[in-house]
Amino acid sequence: MLPKKDERPVDVYFNRLNASHRNPTNRLLHFICVPLMLFGALGIAWAIPFPHLAFLGTYNEMFNWASFLIAFCVYYTLKLSPILSYTMLLVLFALSYGVSQLAVWEQAGGIPLIWMGTLFLALAWLGQYIGGKKEGNEASFKDDTQLVLITPIWVLYSLFKRFGWKY
Repeated sequence: MLPKKDERPVDVYFNRLNASHRNPTNRLLHFICVPLMLFGALGIAWAIPFPHLAFLGTYNEMFNWASFLIAFCVYYTLKLSPILSYTMLLVLFALSYGVSQLAVWEQAGGIPLIWMGTLFLALAWLGQYIGGKKEGNEASFKDDTQLVLITPIWVLYSLFKRFGWKY
């Protein structure tokens, strides 16, 4: 599909995702499972030990691998849609707060964060698989792996579109 003259690259991606996600159940599962995937990925990244870097001083405790995951997500989407990228940053901060609470729970004797992150990620992938089965296209992400990176902002785009907000 060739882009229209006034169409942005992000719109081309969104049109491709819209074309392969028409089933209402599949779309609903995306609204539930994509944030859960992000939450699980953040949890796993947060749980991986981060090296102590002396030059960070007192800020050492504020950095972990999830920080880099957040930075990558925001940077990757910034050129596509700054507004959706900034919104994604806010969503990632909210999810990070949840992950940080799970980390506190782990320190208090709860389930290890890496297990919780893996559980959330596995449940989200299962939900995505079920949605794909419902759609009749359970392996659509294999067609274009870049769409996997676009899907989180596609979910935000769908919300923006529903409310009539510009993106």
